[in-house]
Amino acid sequence: MDPNKNTTTITTHEKAVQINLDKRFYGTFAEIGAGQEVARWFFRVGGASGTLAKTISAYDMAFSDAIYGKGERYVSQPRLLNMLDYEFNLLIERLGEKRGSQTSFFVFSDTVSARNFLGTNECHGWMGIKFQLQPEAAPSEIIIHVNMLDKENLQQQEALGMIGVNLTYGAFYLHSEPQKLIASLLDGLSTLRIEVDMIKFLGPYFSNVDNRLMALQLVEKGLSNAALIGANGDVLQPSEVLHKKPILVERGSFRPVTLVNIDMMDGARQQFIGNLKVKDEETVELMEITMSNLLTTGSIDHRDFLARADTINAVGKMVLISNYAEFYKLAAYLQRYTKSCIGIVLGIPNLKELFDVKYYELLEGGILESFGRLFKNDLKLYVYPFMDPAYQELTTVNNMDVPEHVTHLFKHLLQSGYIEQIENVHREYMGIFSRAILTKIRNHDNTWEQMVPREVAACIKKNNFFGYSC
Repeated sequence: MDPNKNTTTITTHEKAVQINLDKRFYGTFAEIGAGQEVARWFFRVGGASGTLAKTISAYDMAFSDAIYGKGERYVSQPRLLNMLDYEFNLLIERLGEKRGSQTSFFVFSDTVSARNFLGTNECHGWMGIKFQLQPEAAPSEIIIHVNMLDKENLQQQEALGMIGVNLTYGAFYLHSEPQKLIASLLDGLSTLRIEVDMIKFLGPYFSNVDNRLMALQLVEKGLSNAALIGANGDVLQPSEVLHKKPILVERGSFRPVTLVNIDMMDGARQQFIGNLKVKDEETVELMEITMSNLLTTGSIDHRDFLARADTINAVGKMVLISNYAEFYKLAAYLQRYTKSCIGIVLGIPNLKELFDVKYYELLEGGILESFGRLFKNDLKLYVYPFMDPAYQELTTVNNMDVPEHVTHLFKHLLQSGYIEQIENVHREYMGIFSRAILTKIRNHDNTWEQMVPREVAACIKKNNFFGYSC
């Protein structure tokens, strides 16, 4: 049995029937890019006249622009939002007086790029639903971005239809439990067919929903292997941020962000920009937290996650949540979006783990296969030195011990420039460790404030993060 398969007692057919028989909801389906695959379910199961006010597919660009306004990209979040707003306002204008007092109106929209005839395009799409929960109530919205992984256009259309029904059903019947709604999106599907890498809950009904936690849910429940949170705390769609950009990513616990974390990124950035001739303003900087790091205590503490995200945002960085424990998988994920330079920032302890062959036992080619996948498209590792607190000795890539059987491999990567020592560092920061900071916070030892950026200290004290109390 496919472990990624999401089974449910309610089939797509049954969900569509239930919606058609529910006289509370009435609305429009506006779909562009892969046929009217969602609306088709409601026609197929019967009783659609009680649900559908209109279906529309404005495929021609001139028609689409005339209805929804011109835009730079047709498969984009702004286009989807324009579709939702236009069609919802039209519903209210034409039907509000006649049946607005007893009907909850909704609009489902999608704009997608399904597989073309030559199979050369990026197969993805935006979907959303704008809906009332009570007649004449202010509407709320749920927006998702999907990546379609089926190889055939017909299969992609089928998957789009199913996830569209799941989203509509979730909005109507699971809106009070967003986590269940997210888990239900792949009912009848699997992550081998479709991936949801962004979700956003908007409007008055979802005023108490933290979309950062919803992004975490996508990764936690396996709908996506990664999710992205912007520097201002907004959830983002990865390809729109990372597309063709140089990327610098630092992996850590960030519990909390320390002066060492900032020193690592600053030192790596100087060399990344200087050596690879990339522009500072084009470089995307990410601080990555893995699910394995969040699960160190056995379960995810949502307040702890938000504390980490807030302190990362406090220093102006984006948060990448990923399920990629292995660095070569993280590299492959980033390489989906860019052919430009990628830099991974890490410390000596992580670099030593990278050369431990036990992590590659499931790969047929072992460590050589993993490194072949890792070091592609100008990817480099930028390594921060380590100061042993017991001996006050500085360990760098030039004096680091590696197992004898990988010594030649390590030297080759070092001499070829795939591994680079971060040179411009503050030695006085090297005795700073997150665990010590957490202990000081809980013991009311205010010297911890000297170990983190000022913005981070202010964020922790304002929100009582990590056990802090006045």
